[in-house]
Amino acid sequence: MIDYMKTYGGVANLFALKGEVKEICPYGEGHINLTLLVTTTEKRYIMQKMNTRVFSNPVSLMKNICGVTEHLQARGIETLNVVPTKTGESFLNGEECYRVYDFIENTITYQTSPNIEVFRNSGRAFGEFQNYLAEFDASKLTETIKRFHDTPKRFADFKAALAEDKCNRAKDCQEEIEFVLARENTYGIAMESLRDGSLPLRVTHNDTKLNNVLMDEKTGLGRAVIDLDTIMPGSMLFDFGDSIRFGASTAAEDEKDLDKVHFDIHLFKAYAEGYCGAVKDSITEKEAELLPYGAYLMTIECGMRFLADYLAGDTYFATKYPEHNLVRCRTQFRLASEMQAQFEEMGKIISDILQ
Repeated sequence: MIDYMKTYGGVANLFALKGEVKEICPYGEGHINLTLLVTTTEKRYIMQKMNTRVFSNPVSLMKNICGVTEHLQARGIETLNVVPTKTGESFLNGEECYRVYDFIENTITYQTSPNIEVFRNSGRAFGEFQNYLAEFDASKLTETIKRFHDTPKRFADFKAALAEDKCNRAKDCQEEIEFVLARENTYGIAMESLRDGSLPLRVTHNDTKLNNVLMDEKTGLGRAVIDLDTIMPGSMLFDFGDSIRFGASTAAEDEKDLDKVHFDIHLFKAYAEGYCGAVKDSITEKEAELLPYGAYLMTIECGMRFLADYLAGDTYFATKYPEHNLVRCRTQFRLASEMQAQFEEMGKIISDILQ
């Protein structure tokens, strides 16, 4: 059993903490970084051992985070506060990299939404986050994961995995393969629009799950958006779309029974009410028009990534059984298909909210 004080106390004491460290223990449910709760005689902090295998350039990553959080703080917005090392650096850089944030008290997080209001409030929180950063020059940010939501590139990766078919699995998923190939002409709209300037380049979070919003314990409203490792330049479509992909589904991402998997238009409306209500003053006409497409794009992109990984022998996503990635891709394709069929209704919902 790990003695966290003995193992990490020395590291904690290299940061400019208030008070003396009296306890260190694991915290949260994250899977990328090691997250620890550090309690001193005066207050609490979050300390993280950063996963430099996933994020190989911690200097650029922390520059992104500091740039965004300082921008928010200058406008009086509650956000993560980076606690410097005693030598004034934003993180401890070495063979192992560590960073510290102030602990944001009197907040809660949800792994799944207990009711539709929580999902609406998460939409509002992510929308406010986007709106507060509307004037931030996103071109100053580094891509911490190159071409993360470049769907044509993801499609090219899929075709390469299909061509190699190194595990001889393509014969077992012809229907899913055809689903991806048949929609090739839908994949390039976002990237083309970013390139020609018809979609503005924005700060994007790129991991807009419900549990990345700290909610106020009393009001239930969002206090702060957290987990900023994937802050990058991109499109509003990416963040909105990924929230809908994950949150407006009636079933888990790896539900085997597709009869249980549906796109819930009521959940879509609730999230859109929160999100679009917040970005009303900064969203462009083109962005508003393409938000439903963004939900579809992020969903089918995720599905093709699952399918490509299945064809490649499950080298990226962790799996619990041989068909796990195939099951995952099927849920995404079911959702994407239902989204396509409801584009008109989704568009009307967005339009009504923004009027």
